[in-house]
Amino acid sequence: MPEKSSAPTLNDVAQAAGVSTATVSRFINSPEQLTESTRKKVKIAVNKLGYTPNFGARVMAAKRTNTIGAIIPTMENAIFARGLQAFQEELRQNGYTLLVASSSYRTDIEEEQIRSLVSRGADGLLLIGHERAPGVRRFLETQGVPALVAWTYDAAAALPSIGFDNRKSMRALVEEVLKMGHRRIGVISAATKANDRAQLRVLGVRDAMAAAGLDAENLPIVETTYGVDAGALAFERLMRENEWLTAIICGNDVLAVGAMTQARALGLRVPEDVSVTGFDDIELATIVEPALTTVHVPHRDMGSKAARMLIQIVEGKCRGKAVELDASIRLRGSLAPPKPPTGLKPE
Repeated sequence: MPEKSSAPTLNDVAQAAGVSTATVSRFINSPEQLTESTRKKVKIAVNKLGYTPNFGARVMAAKRTNTIGAIIPTMENAIFARGLQAFQEELRQNGYTLLVASSSYRTDIEEEQIRSLVSRGADGLLLIGHERAPGVRRFLETQGVPALVAWTYDAAAALPSIGFDNRKSMRALVEEVLKMGHRRIGVISAATKANDRAQLRVLGVRDAMAAAGLDAENLPIVETTYGVDAGALAFERLMRENEWLTAIICGNDVLAVGAMTQARALGLRVPEDVSVTGFDDIELATIVEPALTTVHVPHRDMGSKAARMLIQIVEGKCRGKAVELDASIRLRGSLAPPKPPTGLKPE
């Protein structure tokens, strides 16, 4: 069995680069303090030797790993990508590393991942939404690991949050639909179990309908998984089971694009025969034809601000608070006044 070679040390790098160990240390921790030529020499030596800093001593001294964990509901949903990218960029600029996990919208899996990330030394956690297993907050408090919630806003919640009011934003969108004259409305929603964002968006639809004197309790709703195909199937079911629906409110843009695709397959024109709206304003919303009326979520702004706040909490500079960001309406071609009778008759 071949002998295991010893890992290169800081001193090995210093000798190879012809500099002091203090210079190598500055290259690792504060490279901007070195001249470009010195940085280049040290970098060549680091790459040639395959040197990787051992952060153990630094972690012991600082009692931090400079690692932040983020647990998102799914890797498949494009709405998290842009915000998470901005979150990571801000962390990197401040010397933090991001670890990402996915919970598949299951509170039990999320709890496992929270415990796993904490056991691996995460200094803080980014979580999505306020709904989770009851013992999680107590566990985090016991471990002394702060958590920040994003993609929603709730000033009364136990954990600080930075995001938008899902309920208020959806209500504002549906008010625009109602102003157009729509009264026969259906909803395609993500699964509401363990998903407070989806729950709040459905409540926003009901709020707008109730305020307009419509029957909010008997609102036709189909809950489905994430995906264009899922949105298409949900659309057909709504139109078959409910007579003369003129507007379909979707819980996200991907479901809305699926609904629009299926509308065409069924011989329905958008928005002439049926209007469709989304939520999130991802890039897909402007590419689809007609362009999608939706709620614009400030993904990048939310990600950057969440990273800055979480870093401040981890470093003891603030305790965190609830910050509400604006989610605005984007009126586009998929919404128009109804021309009843429209839609498909139930079989």
